[in-house]
Amino acid sequence: MAHLEQDVTTLLNRHSEALALFTDRVHAVRPDQWGEPTPCTEWSVRDLVNHLTAEQLWVPDLVTDGATTADVGDAYDGDVLGKDPRAVWDAAARAARKAFAAPGALERTVWLSYGETPAVAYCAQMTTDAVVHAWDLSRAIGAPERLPDELVNFALDEVTPYASGLSKTGLFAPPVEPPPGDSHQARLLALLGRA
Repeated sequence: MAHLEQDVTTLLNRHSEALALFTDRVHAVRPDQWGEPTPCTEWSVRDLVNHLTAEQLWVPDLVTDGATTADVGDAYDGDVLGKDPRAVWDAAARAARKAFAAPGALERTVWLSYGETPAVAYCAQMTTDAVVHAWDLSRAIGAPERLPDELVNFALDEVTPYASGLSKTGLFAPPVEPPPGDSHQARLLALLGRA
């Protein structure tokens, strides 16, 4: 039981750290950068922040309320950022962190678009997404691209088992050959089609 509690504590720590990293990057976006392109070829900086904000808005509905994706429907489609993207992101990130950290939350099952999923797996996926998109946002706005080792290692462990199938979803580019050397960050980015 102690090992399970340690794993949950580690996951919640990585989740908080990933949200804090993305928050730092969101607050670094200059007013003239919201329309800039990102490594996610279809998305501007605003689109990228909007995507991750909408993902956070889902968390309380799915984890706390036990809603399904069908229940929530299109509530978070389109622009959720409004006139103050930073404030909306901050509120969404706080709510997601609180939902995952609530007692017993990670023992629940959530209903995602592809079916029932343990909340602990959902939290791990959300953590990885925040880590990788923090790099995307960093590159887009000229912020430091070096990610914290703990977050890189967490994301690499999480995504490696299923990375080869991600490009089939249409949400990720196919994996690319990592550059020479043994950088965990370079391997993570290459697995997700980023060079």
